[in-house]
Amino acid sequence: MTTRFFEDVAPGTKLDPLTMRPSRIQLFRFSAATWNAHRIHYDIEYAAREGYPDVLVQSHLHGCFLVRTALAWAGPGARLRRFGWRNRHIAVPGDTLTCTGVVTACRVEESGGGIVECELEERNADGVLCAPGTAVLELPRRPGKDRP
Repeated sequence: MTTRFFEDVAPGTKLDPLTMRPSRIQLFRFSAATWNAHRIHYDIEYAAREGYPDVLVQSHLHGCFLVRTALAWAGPGARLRRFGWRNRHIAVPGDTLTCTGVVTACRVEESGGGIVECELEERNADGVLCAPGTAVLELPRRPGKDRP
């Protein structure tokens, strides 16, 4: 993984897409790690009684996929400053979820930090928007004559 520098990014820069295909095992493990015992994420019969085609991907897992997309693009020197998302559509095990994003703004803080704002989205294989989001990242600055 290479470091992405603030000076190499501009509004309109596209983030590298990340494709995920959640499995029932991943949903079970995510529920265990987050202490989420809701049956809709592991009990197929319960999910069916609630009107769903299968168990559901956790809302916070959608968010994790979006954060992972932003941080993978930004590289190891980046810091996540702010993140938000909304769930708009369900996903089930085996769905192909593709997360993408675009840089919407770049600015230098008074402290000298390089701030990059991004719009993110997660779509299923049919193109349905499952989760839109936003991220604010601090990227490292290239050393220059006037900076260490």
